[in-house]
Amino acid sequence: MTSVRAAALADVPEGGVLAVEVDGTELALVRSGDEVFAIRDECSHAAIPLSEGEVEGCEIECWLHGSRFDVRSGKALNLPATEPVPTYRTSIEGADVMVDLSTPN
Repeated sequence: MTSVRAAALADVPEGGVLAVEVDGTELALVRSGDEVFAIRDECSHAAIPLSEGEVEGCEIECWLHGSRFDVRSGKALNLPATEPVPTYRTSIEGADVMVDLSTPN
């Protein structure tokens, strides 16, 4: 796993989302408890930034049409979205959130 720094852990709000760009890839970092998840910051239905939506647990909602995605798997949980959004492996190293962009899930 080749990981790169995405953000400081302190910058990712608990129960919230932080939009970042890592090596040209737009990501939404979602923090739930001790875990941080990385999902591509674009709804698969309407190309809207997911980071502008609401987070509830391990789900993020696109504000435009209400599609919800599981940030752990990228799976679309309701219509109108039917396609998943790529997710990426993350790790916490010291005070930093690291993301592996080499193999999206």
